[in-house]
Amino acid sequence: MATYCILANLTDQGARTMLDLQRRLENARTTFKQYGATLEHIYFAMGAYDYVVIAEAPDDETITRVSLAVSGQGNVRTNSFRVFTEDEALKLVEGVH
Repeated sequence: MATYCILANLTDQGARTMLDLQRRLENARTTFKQYGATLEHIYFAMGAYDYVVIAEAPDDETITRVSLAVSGQGNVRTNSFRVFTEDEALKLVEGVH
């Protein structure tokens, strides 16, 4: 499975309903699972983003569906991108001249 980083910001609705955080986290894990992805880690952040999520999914289409489904609940806006482990990065550069 591929690894993805998802940066998320709270919407106004998400900020107003922070007391529902535990339920929202459970819903997020369920949503990832429904689409065949895994929410590995979620970090609460200071600065430009409110959350940093590390997830695994079989492909870009799957993580896009997950991001759309999570964003569609109205509490966060997401920005997802593929990340590579050190081993994966080393394999990528093996054939570079």
